[in-house]
Amino acid sequence: MSIFALERDHREGNEATEVLARTKTVVDPALRAAVDTLPASMRRVAGYHFGWWEPDGTPAGAAGSGKAIRPALVLAATQAVGGPPARAVRAAAAVELVHNFTLLHDDVIDRDQTRRHRPTAWRVFGTTEAILAGDAMHSLALRILAEDGHPAAPGAVRRLADCVVELCAGQQADCAFEQRSDVSLAECLTMAEAKTGALLGCACALGALYAGAEQPAVDAMDAFGREIGLAFQLIDDLIGIWGDPAVTGKPVGADLAARKKSLPVVFALGSGTEAGAELAELYALERPLSARELERAAQAVERAGGRSWAQGESCERMAAAISHLAAAVSAPSAADELLALAELVTRRSH
Repeated sequence: MSIFALERDHREGNEATEVLARTKTVVDPALRAAVDTLPASMRRVAGYHFGWWEPDGTPAGAAGSGKAIRPALVLAATQAVGGPPARAVRAAAAVELVHNFTLLHDDVIDRDQTRRHRPTAWRVFGTTEAILAGDAMHSLALRILAEDGHPAAPGAVRRLADCVVELCAGQQADCAFEQRSDVSLAECLTMAEAKTGALLGCACALGALYAGAEQPAVDAMDAFGREIGLAFQLIDDLIGIWGDPAVTGKPVGADLAARKKSLPVVFALGSGTEAGAELAELYALERPLSARELERAAQAVERAGGRSWAQGESCERMAAAISHLAAAVSAPSAADELLALAELVTRRSH
């Protein structure tokens, strides 16, 4: 076990909660300032999506704007390699804008009805308005970095732009998998790294860039974030099957109902077991699954080993992440906040 794991073995989740709260305090003003530059119609959609206000523009009661995990990773990575986090706030805001641009588009693609316990933006404002607001937020992210006077900004723009291309490739593969019955686990892992790991890796790499780190440390931070992203996706896929609707804001078994080729599902389908065959039959039905069939599908994934595999694989990805982090950060204490955030995303209830 690495020194990082030893020193953080008993850390508590409240540290990550404090990191996220502090991140929102410093990043939200930059986000709001960026969104305020949008044309009124797009500003209204973006602000609603972030949870800042209601469809009519009146302030919303909830805090909004999501958990801020990705901007928190930017700031924590900056600190971990010896830089002042305050100088990376614009980079953190840019990453959060990119993340939310993808969420707006994902909700349209997946026809998701709710996000953060509210109707999704496309349901409130229409598909066209949601897509255009997402496009505008992507442009805002690049503009925030392009206008930043930090010497790392040009490299950050290139890295974030490359990341968006990789995100799109991952999303395209995810959608294509829904039309195929022969998706391999290797393909699914590659897709997950692109769709989820790429942005978390980019967030950590931008933090290292803004701290003035050398290229090996930047690359190690990127690898750390990617492994955390895969662990995150594995847990997210478990939640997509067994998550509590009161917590997720989505119906029980939502991913199964959508015939998603999530990681536990693909493992189960390729398991060569009777349960895997049963799951394949349910997925092949050309009609919506009933509540009982959704329950059977979830049970089949579990019996085929998909649930236990995903849980174990998440732990392995976390271990790999810590190994990469050790290559970038010499003092374990400097990585406390990064590790707290990593633990948070890989220990969500499922």
